[in-house]
Amino acid sequence: MIIHYLDTLSLFKNFLYKSGYTLLTLWGVITVIFCLFFILPGDPARMMLDQREDEEQLKIVRQKLGLDLPIFTQYVYYLNDLSPISFHNTTTPNSIDYYSPTKYNALTLFETDTNKMVLKIPYFRESFQNQGKKVSSILEEVLPNTILLACCSITIAFILGILLGIFSALTKDSWFDRIIAVITSIGMSIPSFFSAILMAWIFAFILKEYTGLNMTGSLYEIDDMGEGKHLALKNLILPSLTLGIRPLAVVTQLMRNSLLEILNQDYIRTAKAKGLSTFTIIRKHALKNALNPVITAISGWFAGMLAGAVFVEYIFGWNGLGKEIVDALNNLDLPVIMGSVLIISFMFIFINIIVDLLYKLLDPRVR
Repeated sequence: MIIHYLDTLSLFKNFLYKSGYTLLTLWGVITVIFCLFFILPGDPARMMLDQREDEEQLKIVRQKLGLDLPIFTQYVYYLNDLSPISFHNTTTPNSIDYYSPTKYNALTLFETDTNKMVLKIPYFRESFQNQGKKVSSILEEVLPNTILLACCSITIAFILGILLGIFSALTKDSWFDRIIAVITSIGMSIPSFFSAILMAWIFAFILKEYTGLNMTGSLYEIDDMGEGKHLALKNLILPSLTLGIRPLAVVTQLMRNSLLEILNQDYIRTAKAKGLSTFTIIRKHALKNALNPVITAISGWFAGMLAGAVFVEYIFGWNGLGKEIVDALNNLDLPVIMGSVLIISFMFIFINIIVDLLYKLLDPRVR
């Protein structure tokens, strides 16, 4: 009972520590992003207007976006926009207050004659190219597609990688083990953009009559009459397989090496001496401990897929976060780029926290 209480207390303390670490890391990321996009490059107002600018228009846009304010004031406003709890001046008319709570659908927590404290969802501002459309609305449309693609890819890599790694470890130095080693080496070395082109060419062009797959397409397709859209899950097959090639190769090799190391431990030899079957030893004793490095790799790859899916999504025409980032870069749409980078950073940090907690649950030695 006492040990269980101490374990729970340890997990809770670790969670609080990781939460503080998350806030500091996010603050650092936000600061770096602000400096990169608002200090180093040219005038964001000119980027927004492109070739249509004149001095009067530039003045209006700078005033609307707060770009005429001192850089530190802009930074404080940016933090205020992204913070779940923010403060606003109630004496400024909403028509010219770019940072007005009316843009947030905020819940008022405290209010005085001149100021208001509100609780809101982080505000990523509005797109330069889609006037009046919030960046959060754009990300809501594309982020689920990227998460679905990443989940399918990592599931394929996790299940097949563990199975291939186990069989490869149990048949060490056999022809099967050597073939797996060659295939995984190729899978780890081939670039994602090249494998995407190769997969699209083979399975959606040469073998299209047999596979029925399309070279490009997203989760939903608009019918020929343009009257509606329908679910097209087949368009998920090639991008998820392509995105899962490299993590599959990594998981297979990690599982093989980790399992071989575990099988040489004393407690495994003791289990064999007791007459336990190989299946029982793997399932009850070896697999759980061998999964620790695999979980580390999976967590890193899953977070990386959210950013690394750029080439795969763009080549296959998958309407996800990666494709949106490329389009925003082409159009110099800074708010969309900044919002996308922040979302990806948060995903990295959140997944790392979850992995640390899983370590403590899987391995009592960590606790």
